[in-house]
Order: sequence, then structure tokens, then C-alpha cells
Amino acid sequence: MTMPARVAVAPMCQYAAEDGLAQTWHAIHIGTFACGGFGLVTMEATAVHRDGRITPHCLGLWSDEHEAALAAVIRQVRAVSDAPLGIQIAHAGRKAGTHRPYLGGPRGQVPRDQGGWQAVGASPIAFGSLAPPRELERRELAELSHAFALAATRAARIGFDYCEVHAAHGYLLSSFLSPLANNRRDEYGGALEGRMRLPLEVVEAVRAVWPHDRPLGVRFGGSDWCEGGWSIDEAEVFATELAARGVDLLSVSTGGNSTRHITPSPGWLVPHARQVRDALHRADPRTQAAVFAVGELDDPHLAERTIADGAADGVLLGKGALRDPRFPWRAARALGAIPRCPAPYAWAIGT
Repeated sequence: MTMPARVAVAPMCQYAAEDGLAQTWHAIHIGTFACGGFGLVTMEATAVHRDGRITPHCLGLWSDEHEAALAAVIRQVRAVSDAPLGIQIAHAGRKAGTHRPYLGGPRGQVPRDQGGWQAVGASPIAFGSLAPPRELERRELAELSHAFALAATRAARIGFDYCEVHAAHGYLLSSFLSPLANNRRDEYGGALEGRMRLPLEVVEAVRAVWPHDRPLGVRFGGSDWCEGGWSIDEAEVFATELAARGVDLLSVSTGGNSTRHITPSPGWLVPHARQVRDALHRADPRTQAAVFAVGELDDPHLAERTIADGAADGVLLGKGALRDPRFPWRAARALGAIPRCPAPYAWAIGT
């Protein structure tokens, strides 16, 4: 896969699905970015299991019906843009079954009689004010890897160019990695090797079914920002293990296993990306794995400097893309390049 630019749209939950089924909103949302000159546009966290949704309104990809609905969205977007399209497959773990965070709406877990369900996790440790999850049994872990692989198989049939495994933000795979959420006594807990075991098994299962001529990515955290939590040193080890298993793109985000609030600032997570990238190149100077940075990078000069200085191979925009879905056009002009515009726009605004 060749990206026409080193700026991509990060997965962003929309909470606009119906029983996990993609809607017209998703085509408009993704299509807007695809026509805006981004080098890659990745769909939001898409649950591999009904009970793996963050909210009852999250996307899913666990049945033929869900596959057909998402395929229709992709057909619509591809009709107007040749931008590479990706999907992030996920399980919300102990953060599942909550109300969508729309302004003015309720917060916390959705009651069972209103469509909620029991969340599951690495250990029965609650996140914040949420109820403690049910600890996953040993036999259920293989089923999880299988569910991720099935979702990846469906994504490949739909025609996505890129697949990303979600192991960040305190959701299921992230919670296995973090000592704050994982105190298991079996081989899936304890030292780093044990805590990495399930996420690595999931990646192996997905890599086995995801076409080898299409890139596979993993999004994971650089830190829990909390003493005794997931650290950048552990993230470096995890990154080298991912690259050794054929992961092509590493998206370094942060947080999610602790309720501690960290105020973001422009480029605040770039040092995490740099440390992960440096660790990959120390482990294998010939590595082809790319590292993408996130974190308030919607200033064209800051984004360009992040790449030019070798801190990352590309940058991801989330909220910055929502604020400016034509950011690549603005960046091109600021940096003296020619914007990539669809023909119906280019003739009118010029390039």
C-alpha cells in the first residue's frame, strides 16, 4: 500500500451505529476525509463481538449482516475517492456497555433493562466508577483471538486496505498489558511476558488471515501516566515483539487504564513515538515497520518537523481532522506543495 501523504486520520468513535450496523453517517464521515487529501483514513473502533462494544451504538463486524452494511459504506466512499481505507478492530473489555458520551446525555454503564450487558476484563478490577468486570476464563481467551481473526477476514473481504488491532486506551487488550488492570495469576498476567501474551496471540491470529500484501497495524499506549502502570520501557519491548510478528504500522497513543487526566498540548506524545521508533531500529536496523505519532499535530510545520526529525514516519490526526477535514490542503499550501483535491473541487479552488 502506498500512502499519497504521511498524514492519516486516526480511528474516531462516532457512536452512530444501529445494533452495530454501519449507517449513512459513516459514509459521509469517512468520505469527507477521503476527499480531503489524507494518506490513509481508518474507520473507528469496530467490535469483534456484540459484548465488545464500548456503547450500544458502536460499530460491529461479527456477522454477515454487519459485513454487508460496512461493505456498502466502503463502496460509497470508493466511488468518490481512491484514498487508502483502513479499519480498527477492537474489544472494549472492562469499559464496554456504557452510554455514548454525547453532550447532555447520561453517563456510566447502560442498565441491563435498557440494553446494557456485563463487561469482561483481564481481572475483576473496575475502571473508575464503572462496575467491576467479570474476569475472562482461560478458555475464553482463545475464543477472543478467533473473534479478532474472523473480523479481520471479513474486513479483507470488504476490501479494506489496512487493518489495525486496537490495544490502546484501556480497552481489552490494553487492560491485559497494564498492571493497573491485570493481576491474573496464570500465564496471562504477572510479568511483562505474561501481560503481553494475549495481545500478541491476537496479533498472530489476525496476521495469519490478513492478506500479506496489505499492511497490518497495532495501536497501543506509550504510558499509563501512573506509577505502577504501563510504561514507555514496556511499550518499547511490546513494539519490537509486534514488529517481529509482521506488524507493519505502529500507532503510539497513550493512557486509558487510569482515570488520571493529562492535559494535552501540541506534539505532547511525539517523544513516545520517537522512543518506540528508536527501539525498533536498535532491535533491527533494517526494520520496515513504520511508527506514527499522534497528539495535537494539526499545525503543518509541527507535523512536518515530527517526520523530518525522525521522531515518526507519519502523523495521525483525530480531533484535528474533525476541526479541519481539509487539513492536507492547508498543510500543502503552508509547506509549498500542491494540494491533492478531487476534480470537482480542484477546478474551482485551484491548486
